[in-house]
Amino acid sequence: MRCCSVAVLIILLSSHLRAEVQTITCEGHYQHHLQGVCVDDDHIYWSFTTTLVKSDRKGKAIQKIQVPYHHGDLCCVDGKIFVAVNLGKFNDPEGNADSWVYEYDAKNLKLLKKYETQEVFHGSGGMDARDGHFFVVGGLPDGVQENYVYEYDEHFKFVNKHVIESGHTLLGIQTACVHEGRWYFGCYGSPNILLITDDKFQMIGRYEYSCSLGIVGISPGKFYSATGACTKDKGCDGKVRIAVPDEKNGLRVVD
Repeated sequence: MRCCSVAVLIILLSSHLRAEVQTITCEGHYQHHLQGVCVDDDHIYWSFTTTLVKSDRKGKAIQKIQVPYHHGDLCCVDGKIFVAVNLGKFNDPEGNADSWVYEYDAKNLKLLKKYETQEVFHGSGGMDARDGHFFVVGGLPDGVQENYVYEYDEHFKFVNKHVIESGHTLLGIQTACVHEGRWYFGCYGSPNILLITDDKFQMIGRYEYSCSLGIVGISPGKFYSATGACTKDKGCDGKVRIAVPDEKNGLRVVD
């Protein structure tokens, strides 16, 4: 009887691991490319620039709403979805951006509030939250050799501007994720760049890894790392894969 119980347990554990590492594709195609992902216990939320999508953990779309251009990376806090939004000129050296954070109800994607974050000088593009505060990232003009993280309190009152000694990254930082005491920042480029810092934004490493379309911690030592593609006839898709920390590459996708 003991042998049978152990065998059943092994089968169940193996099945769980296989389910965990599978690629999750968001149902549908969208006009613009994926900007970021976030999760709660049962759902994944996807920002496709002008469409906000709520899916189950298998990728089946539950709800979609149209949103203003340009909705970027997002985070989930206490039943609310917060999205970094730029309504102006992104990455403009003169600061002609129009930076906001939009708050949505995770239950029905109803827009609840809009918060000005005009301190994000080159346009807000990504965000995450930690210990009741929100951290917004965004654009970076050519030639600037450091990136910036703008910290706000729970009411979106500006607190501080943090400097990351990262070197230049194309169009700044696109996605942000804080997980287990470290910050992970996805950046464009050829190749794409991943910046990892400690909790005080001191550089740990700069890596060639692609998570500029989304990165979110899901459990100890595990992330959803997003990717996607756009085709002329269908539009843009999005998917997430399990990634884990890697000494050489910063993160690596689990095969």
